[in-house]
Amino acid sequence: METHRDIEALIGMMARLPGLGPRSARRAVLHLVKRRDTQLLPLAELMTEVGRAVRTCLNCGNLATGDICGICATETRANGQICVVEDVADLWAMERAHVFEGRYHVLGGTLSPLDDVGPDDLAIPKLRDRIAAEGVDEVILALNATVEGQTTAHYVSRELAPTGVRVSGLAQGVPVGGELDYLDDGTLRAALSSRKPF
Repeated sequence: METHRDIEALIGMMARLPGLGPRSARRAVLHLVKRRDTQLLPLAELMTEVGRAVRTCLNCGNLATGDICGICATETRANGQICVVEDVADLWAMERAHVFEGRYHVLGGTLSPLDDVGPDDLAIPKLRDRIAAEGVDEVILALNATVEGQTTAHYVSRELAPTGVRVSGLAQGVPVGGELDYLDDGTLRAALSSRKPF
């Protein structure tokens, strides 16, 4: 049965998504197939469109529909501050909380020898270039409070020392082992407003 094989393939693809296992993926696919015209086909169309249009901002690493994202293109965001985050999800969490008015820089991960992620795999050289080019006077390291996040924060801080830029990190509010994408807006606001020198 060709159709059954296609549905099983779709379930397999959905099961790879974060937060979905095989059972959840099966339920989601069955739900979509039952609502083919109102949900499945519009979703497929939208996913195709997003796949074609969305790319990585050449400046900060955010997602955008052009070469430069809306945050980097907004002149009022050029306030001398860059908030360094691990991933786009963390950038979106900060934006959702409305606690930061500057620009961002997405590292693209954290240092992790076990996962074979070293300094060359992160966007640290681009960050150094931006500090000089954009007249940055403060870099805020808003990395996850995990061992990898804090190791990366210390490494980035050391790498930026020759630039003379002030480097700070998030303070109270971010629990050890916590990830920014899961924090509420109040916690993010408190952590950003009481940041400390690194």
